[in-house]
Amino acid sequence: MGRMTTTAADSASVPGSGQATPGSTPAAIAPEPTDENVWLEDIYGEEQLAWVKEQNSRTEDLLEDADYVELEGRILEVLDSTDRIAMVGKRGDWYYNFWKDQQNPKGLWRRTTWESYCTDSPEWDILLDVDALAAAEGEEWVFHGATFLRPAPGEPYRLALLALSPDGGDANRYREYDVEARSFVDPARGGFDLPTAKGNVSWLDADTLLVASTADGLPKTASSYARTAVTLKRGAGLPAAPRLFEVPEDHMMAVVAHDSTPGFERTFAVDYIDFFNRTNLVLRDGEWVAIDVPTDVNVSAHREWLLFRPQQDWVLDGTTYPAGSLLAANFQDYLAGARDVLVLFTPDASTSLQSWSWTRNFLLLNLLQDVSSQIRVLDPSRPAERTGSQSGTEGAWASTPLDACPPLHDVNAYAVDDEDEAAADGGAGDDFWLVATGFTTPSTLMRGTLERNHGDAGTPGVVSRHATVKTSPSFFTDGDYEVQQHFAVSDDGTRVPYFQVAARNLPLDGQNPTQLSGYGGFEISRTPSYSGTVGRAWLERRTTGLPGDDGQTPHSRGGVYVVANIRGGGEYGPAWHRAALQENRHKAFQDFAAVARDLISRGVTSRERLGCVGGSNGGLLVGNMLTQYPELFGAVSCGVPLLDMRRYTKLSAGHSWIAEYGDPDVPEQWEYIKTFSPYHLLKDGVEYPETFIWTATSDDRVGPVQARKMAARMLAMGIPNVWFHEALEGGHAGASDNRQAAALQARSQHFLWKALAGGTS
Repeated sequence: MGRMTTTAADSASVPGSGQATPGSTPAAIAPEPTDENVWLEDIYGEEQLAWVKEQNSRTEDLLEDADYVELEGRILEVLDSTDRIAMVGKRGDWYYNFWKDQQNPKGLWRRTTWESYCTDSPEWDILLDVDALAAAEGEEWVFHGATFLRPAPGEPYRLALLALSPDGGDANRYREYDVEARSFVDPARGGFDLPTAKGNVSWLDADTLLVASTADGLPKTASSYARTAVTLKRGAGLPAAPRLFEVPEDHMMAVVAHDSTPGFERTFAVDYIDFFNRTNLVLRDGEWVAIDVPTDVNVSAHREWLLFRPQQDWVLDGTTYPAGSLLAANFQDYLAGARDVLVLFTPDASTSLQSWSWTRNFLLLNLLQDVSSQIRVLDPSRPAERTGSQSGTEGAWASTPLDACPPLHDVNAYAVDDEDEAAADGGAGDDFWLVATGFTTPSTLMRGTLERNHGDAGTPGVVSRHATVKTSPSFFTDGDYEVQQHFAVSDDGTRVPYFQVAARNLPLDGQNPTQLSGYGGFEISRTPSYSGTVGRAWLERRTTGLPGDDGQTPHSRGGVYVVANIRGGGEYGPAWHRAALQENRHKAFQDFAAVARDLISRGVTSRERLGCVGGSNGGLLVGNMLTQYPELFGAVSCGVPLLDMRRYTKLSAGHSWIAEYGDPDVPEQWEYIKTFSPYHLLKDGVEYPETFIWTATSDDRVGPVQARKMAARMLAMGIPNVWFHEALEGGHAGASDNRQAAALQARSQHFLWKALAGGTS
């Protein structure tokens, strides 16, 4: 067992954490406003669930009419479609997939060969029927993935740890499974079977796991995640397992992982201080050695390389590397003290790095330029050719664009199996997947191969050949609609992009029912994507009774769907995200309101026809639209939301988001947090939009409490047209199978349509 090392982050306060520095006097705690609904925080209390069921019944009576039933059926048809793409992941010679449909609502874990997968009707080898497992064990299992043990050379992948959630929440039970025997490995015979808890698991070897968990009395952080990691031998229990790694209680979580890449075996630990700060450590000679970078620099390792992506400008040996850039260094040299780094990508005003993926010999960069995809292939074996006209987004390695990205689409490239042999040796090591989608373009799966090419004239480069493997069906008449990108101007002059999906020749008379969606947090980007649900539930629904172009004659029309790319997200990299952190949170809300105003001023819609929808952090967003901009919206659909920002850190996993929002216990921070706490912004005498608040009892991330309290307060204030619904299972997604997902989506969509469209046909 390695000895813990103390990092600087362990003994110093984290900006925005509200923790006092050593030797200082703890600050006073901000007072909590009166909360008449604290009783609803008992999630599973009998009286509380009775209140939930009463509200559910009331909402279902309103929403579940004949139109709702038809809509739910049409959405379920999309979700259960057997023609949609079965996405796969390669392990050894097999391609694995998890699949849900009408006959298998909890899902099938299965695999097939590449040759079979390429056919219209693959022959699937069923490994686990989760519905049958749930029936046999009397537990409503939700499959959350599999982690394979790397086999010995020449042997097939056989043993995997399956993550199974009893209710769809974030807490999983990890059970060892033998894919050849089609059965769990019996714990009585040494099979791993870890109790349900939050945490993570990694194989160290065939008989040893690295486990970070909150089970069996292991300590939790204040964010409810694992604080401690242990080394668990086959046949042993967690309580007696040797401690491997531990983080302070006020940090977010501990994570451990073993990299088993042949020739590059090493064990890592990550001390997640908060969502955006972490200390990365590697185990060397029994000692944890911290990788020496600022805590806001994201670090990843691949074979001989370390990659760095700073969240803020990073000054290293006198050179400033911008936030959102990508840098590389030799792993061993960097740990030995060398600070020679290569710049692989530098963002510009319109271009940001979203993700990257290694094949065996190349690095794929997925970029966004004004929220449209671009992909570049980097070759570490060749330095970039320097020219006077070189773009700032180009770096030290030779770079080739991948020609696969139409405008206003989202296209992502990632490796098929970077540990396989290279194509020249008959392997798939430099193969890559391409997944392309757009608002009116059904998802397409392509597969390609990267090869070095000297060209006829000896010019170096990378040749990429790719071809379509599978295409999703069309679930609505997507050819009838067009996608446009517009830019609104926020209060401080920032240009905010948004996508508009609407019928061709849309009448700009302010009468179109319009659904505005947003998120704006945690550096998550909202990119174009095809949704059969949105197409059927919104774009293709038809109004009756709305005035036509002459303002009098009734005219049937469909809905308009809009996605806003507001600050707080990652569309333009870390700076776009940081612009709306903590005391600047209001900028995300101002951006969203600016998009709403732009839609109205352009004649797309009007206050009476404009609704907004958001979930989780997006629920906080639309909660602030409800309370701060009620004059802009006719209806608000608010899902699994944060709303009580005074107590959010004490509810479910809320403490982990202090870096995003601030600490309400700190008086100075509560002063700005209370300005975007919807639960505390409700006022008498305001004409609020029609409101639907929805959540799930089993959500152990945000939890159902804030949604309950907001609805209860609004109802007690006598605000009309306030509705609440709480799914009794399904976790943070609000649904653990397609039937529940269809019901959840149908309720939200049908509520907005009834509120904004005034009828259907």
